[in-house]
Amino acid sequence: MESEVARYLLEIKAVKLSPNEPFTWASGMLSPIYCDNRVSLSHPNVRTFLKKCLAEKSSDFGPFDVVAGVATAGIPHGVLLADLLEKPFVYVRSSAKDHGRRNQIEGELKPGQRVLLIEDLISTGGSCLQAVDALHEVGAEVAGVLAIFQYGFAKADAAFSEKKIGFKTLTNYDALVQEAAQTGYVSASDLNTLKKWRENPDVWGALYA
Repeated sequence: MESEVARYLLEIKAVKLSPNEPFTWASGMLSPIYCDNRVSLSHPNVRTFLKKCLAEKSSDFGPFDVVAGVATAGIPHGVLLADLLEKPFVYVRSSAKDHGRRNQIEGELKPGQRVLLIEDLISTGGSCLQAVDALHEVGAEVAGVLAIFQYGFAKADAAFSEKKIGFKTLTNYDALVQEAAQTGYVSASDLNTLKKWRENPDVWGALYA
């Protein structure tokens, strides 16, 4: 599954690799990779494939009552999964609205329900774990987090471990880089650059700052 998902993401340019002209993330971090899994929504065959992969992987978390999406990128994939599994769906905002009912969680969620949280990608895990906290605050039980892609940062592993929340992804940075190398998407020198970035993103980014 990991290599096939990675291949699709590269083919539709949901993941872009640019070792020599880094992208700037919202956090300010410079990176040779940019991932936007929302692109898959415009490709029905890929969208369907990812939906089926999410359904297959969701069984690793045991029984759950509700699928939740992390706003905004986790919402469409969460909806697709909930529809396939015929489960209720809710989504979690980054913060509560400042008007109306001032909800942070949109949809019907009852205390004690077991929730599988869907995200498009995991970098440091911050946004996912904020959503986990929001779900816990209303009395929900979080079965875990399921995402399409992860960078494999140790910081994310530590953050999830501290919260005692398990997470899984359909593919990851290592699988994607390997697939990019095998298909000729990147050169040998670019491959080395990509590996160095993952080893120490902050130091790597400082060279381009």
